Amino acid sequence: MTFEKGTFWEGAVCVLFGLWNCIGILLGDVGCLVGGILEILVGFVVLAIEAPCCFIFLDYVQQVAEKADQRPYWNRAALYCVIALPPVILCFGLGTLFGCGLVFVTGMIYGMMALGKKASFAEMRAAAAAATAASAASAAEQGRSNGMAASAPGSQKQSSTLVNNVQPIAYSMPPPYDSVA
Repeated sequence: MTFEKGTFWEGAVCVLFGLWNCIGILLGDVGCLVGGILEILVGFVVLAIEAPCCFIFLDYVQQVAEKADQRPYWNRAALYCVIALPPVILCFGLGTLFGCGLVFVTGMIYGMMALGKKASFAEMRAAAAAATAASAASAAEQGRSNGMAASAPGSQKQSSTLVNNVQPIAYSMPPPYDSVA
């Protein structure tokens, strides 16, 4: 596991803003105290997973960090996005938004990493052509099963797929009912 400067500062900022939110107890705001404590815990979790060298004195932190590295990126993304929300909900302020916002953005970045690399232009064009051909083939098959003649995908009228009893927009009377009110 490598020491990553960005995630170290992110965890440190989260811990510092958590300490700042704990000062809210002086003003009698218990929600900010609990939110600050949770924000400190979020910062420590991020530091333990991303920079275990900060916790050399704890034996099990290295094992937790190695387990986190073996998991897929979407697991880490979900963890970071979920643990960043409760402090913001309990104490909505700039310190909480900034500290936990960094953790949430890291979770989003891990989520994008889980999606993988974008395909090349040629691969995307080939996939779009295959999807268009498949939808045209299914439309032609559906037309044959309904007894209609198959035609090119763009040659059908737009209203051919509409329901037969649809009324025009300018129709101002209520639709007829089966029962009399």
